[in-house]
Amino acid sequence: MGKPPTTLRDIALSLGTSIGTVHRALHDNPGVSAATKARVLQVARNLGYRPNLAARYLSSKKTLRISVNTPQGTTSFWDEVRSGIRDEAESILLENVEVEFRTCPTLGEGEEEALEAAIRDQVDGIVIFPSSPQKLRAPIRRATRANIPVVCVATDAPQSGRLGMVGIDTLASGSIAADLMGRFLNGKEGCIAVTVFDMDITEHSEKYSAFQSTLESFYPNLQTLKPVEDHDIEKEAYRKCRKLFEERGDVAGVYVTTEASVPVLQAAKDAKLLDRLTIITTDLFPDLVPYIRSSAVIATIYQRPHAQGELALRMLHEFLAEGGRRSHQVALAPHLVMRGNLDFFLRRQSQELSAKEKRRAPRENNAEYAGDFA
Repeated sequence: MGKPPTTLRDIALSLGTSIGTVHRALHDNPGVSAATKARVLQVARNLGYRPNLAARYLSSKKTLRISVNTPQGTTSFWDEVRSGIRDEAESILLENVEVEFRTCPTLGEGEEEALEAAIRDQVDGIVIFPSSPQKLRAPIRRATRANIPVVCVATDAPQSGRLGMVGIDTLASGSIAADLMGRFLNGKEGCIAVTVFDMDITEHSEKYSAFQSTLESFYPNLQTLKPVEDHDIEKEAYRKCRKLFEERGDVAGVYVTTEASVPVLQAAKDAKLLDRLTIITTDLFPDLVPYIRSSAVIATIYQRPHAQGELALRMLHEFLAEGGRRSHQVALAPHLVMRGNLDFFLRRQSQELSAKEKRRAPRENNAEYAGDFA
């Protein structure tokens, strides 16, 4: 397939300097010494850098308009994804990136309309969470034919012609959860319930498959039940799990792959099973913290939503402005959060947030569009 094109980031890493310095040197902007400019030009030549699309966008001062199509969410997950996108947009030292947020009220509700609106508005690129990949394949292909690259975040839309995808390593997540579940149950027999949004979503089906296969391989005394599809509706998650707990007295553990962990925990509590179930959840948000502290939840698989947002926008921007490669996929390693490292993790998050707030300043050219596609 050949070597991918050299980007501004590659030159900056080679020199140990910032992308902004490289950009200013390559485009003969003020604020860069003659020596630095000479070094940047030499390294650019050595690495075989070609301006490609960057020259067209930068010389014309074209504003890159990026549409971010994500659900509102029931926890802080999607807020963190959008925060990562904002931070990445602000770290891009070019002044021609505009991010438009088209936020849908719930998963799957209005996402086709939001995608169609972005295509109609002729944005330059789209970041999307495809909760219904089958329905979105056709419009994603249409966007690609219109030269609007699409990057999927958190889950994929295979065979859609999308530019790339950024998400967590789903196979690692499911396997870690299964191994941890088996070790905590320590030879006990019983059934394990797994809650997912919908098995049609690539991310959730892969987690379930990895969880099931790992449990079968190393803990054959534990049986994985048919997945509980909650469609990210808290009432549905509660109702289905409460019914399951009442009907199956042999449930020994629960693996929650979605945001909807609190209703599952409430169902277990109301069924008077919370203290005897081994429960592993996904992500980390304030309402979940007390359950981890009390060991009602033994661990949560943190999917690094902020990093997912940052990398999704970076992938899109590098393709648009620097001629990056197509069909790129990034799978982040998940973080395992348990009672022992919970305070450290929360403290680190707080410190990072504080540092970002101090660095963040309003940018005149970074307008945001908050759309509602109910």
